[in-house]
Amino acid sequence: MPTYKAEFLYHHFQSPSRTRPRHAYASGFIDQDARLASRVPALANLATHTPGLARLAKLAAGIDRRRPLPRFAPMTLQEWFARRGGTTNPTGRPVVLFPDTFDNYFHTQVGVACVEAIEAAGWRVIMPEQHVCCGRPLYDYGFLDQAEQYLHRVIDTLRPHLRAGTPVVGMEPSCLAVFKDELTKLLPHDDDALRLSGNSYHFAEFFQTFGIEPPALRGKALLWGHCHQRATGGMDADQDLLEKMGLEVDNLKGGCCGLAGSWGFESGKYDISLDCGEQALLPAVRDAGQDCVVVADGFSCKTQTEDAGTGRRALHLAEVMKLAREEGREAVSRRPERATAARPKPLLGRRVLRTSAAVAVAVGTAVAASAVRAARR
Repeated sequence: MPTYKAEFLYHHFQSPSRTRPRHAYASGFIDQDARLASRVPALANLATHTPGLARLAKLAAGIDRRRPLPRFAPMTLQEWFARRGGTTNPTGRPVVLFPDTFDNYFHTQVGVACVEAIEAAGWRVIMPEQHVCCGRPLYDYGFLDQAEQYLHRVIDTLRPHLRAGTPVVGMEPSCLAVFKDELTKLLPHDDDALRLSGNSYHFAEFFQTFGIEPPALRGKALLWGHCHQRATGGMDADQDLLEKMGLEVDNLKGGCCGLAGSWGFESGKYDISLDCGEQALLPAVRDAGQDCVVVADGFSCKTQTEDAGTGRRALHLAEVMKLAREEGREAVSRRPERATAARPKPLLGRRVLRTSAAVAVAVGTAVAASAVRAARR
């Protein structure tokens, strides 16, 4: 179905008489929006969460006014990784951790947990330094030419590792699914695309494939699978890994969480988005005990869980493993998500400097605009 949708939208909007809605550009090019916002995340968050400004931002982007906007991280995952000096296992077996848009620019604490989980197993984490994106949102909105360009950039960036047979691990299921499915459809004759497709793994799938033992943790877990992961590997690896840790797992069955990528953000779709979530995910999260850890790797699934007012925050599998390493074999505590780490932040001086620079540019632009208007009178 996603393939049919992408092809239809691509051909439908080839006609000059048809224009894409605003949300297609805002969400389709979210990687570029996030890349720009990462220069001054504090100001970007101010603009998207101050009542009056937030409403204007949502109106401009075609987003439902009732849907909260995700906050940009104080520091990107790539910046954190570079500032720590790269991997802590320089002689370990190499693995590429793909810095997807959502875990690089928004949920960086998930990325940190993924790096630490893989390094705790003795592997050497490699992370691209430049901006890369799988193009998933572009594909969803029928921007197939642009999505193909993005994938060529990914292949060019990873080429040495692909030809060396280095496995590629994804943190965000929807992004990794692009490598397993859409990649070879858009680049069917590219040998390196075939190499990437055949040697890429969802996070739990990587641990299962290479026989990596997880840390121990006692308790209960409610597991929810992202739709793209269910379609490109399933949830057996996640359930198996959690059970190996010592958790009693309820692998929840159901349809979509309701957010469906960015669909639930679009104006006019908020109510039906929540109705979809109420079919399975949201009631199960509300009914879960306070000592039950809610596990969901997908950015959209985690966002829907929080936006729906369940009072819970779902954890990525890597965050659960981090919790296990820090808590030892102890049972999961009440509201275990409270014990997980916050997003990393740059030094105070750097935050002040880049915010001051942005303010100076804004003030200078306003002054220049005023001078131009005055000169015209």
